[in-house]
Amino acid sequence: MSEPILVAENLSRRFGNFVALNNVSCTFRQGQLTAIIGPNGAGKSTFFNLLTGAIAPSQGKIRFDGRDITGIAQHEFARIGIAKSFQITNVFKQLSAHENVRVAAQMRASRFDFLRSRASLTAVSKNADTLLERVGLAALGKRLAGELAHGQQRSLEIAMALASEPKLLLMDEPTAGMSPEETSTMMSLIRTLSTERTVILVEHKMKLVMGLCERLIVLHHGELLAEGTPDEIRANAEVRRVYLGQG
Repeated sequence: MSEPILVAENLSRRFGNFVALNNVSCTFRQGQLTAIIGPNGAGKSTFFNLLTGAIAPSQGKIRFDGRDITGIAQHEFARIGIAKSFQITNVFKQLSAHENVRVAAQMRASRFDFLRSRASLTAVSKNADTLLERVGLAALGKRLAGELAHGQQRSLEIAMALASEPKLLLMDEPTAGMSPEETSTMMSLIRTLSTERTVILVEHKMKLVMGLCERLIVLHHGELLAEGTPDEIRANAEVRRVYLGQG
């Protein structure tokens, strides 16, 4: 069994008197494709926001690669090897697809080094081309991001996330709002990406992830309901009672 890459220890999050997540502990192992699932209101988005540093836990710890990263600044996540893709697409719509990825790659390569050689900038541009090809957008590099279809914008955002060369990729409902064809394309891409790095998805479509993921974590009312392989989750009577009937 592979070593843990991300560990959630007794994570809770309260908003006033409302408990959005309550004492959730789980381990994510290197090279594993895992989905965090549950009905609406299960606490998936809160858990995702905690794991990506968007919000701080009310209690508990988060460890990445053996390091306690609880409460570190959100912009530090890319530097330590964590990239994320949000449910609401976050691209620069007025720039071309290539420019979007090139900016992301350039930030990885140079940060605030403005006195770069032309050769190094050429390398960044080639890297952007490679990343666009990686996500199936090689032919659309010159197209404005705002002109791309929804599924293509999601793929573009993934290419931008990959520019940071992450060890861990977290994706929040990557197929939200997609057509069946776009969904199929995205799931194929995720399957490929998971052979190269650890991938964690947040999803509410159980049928979608059953044939894709190695492991499922099921949340319900902000608590950990079950975890295991797809077969184990299918056989779990409590999961069937609270979730599968709604899927």
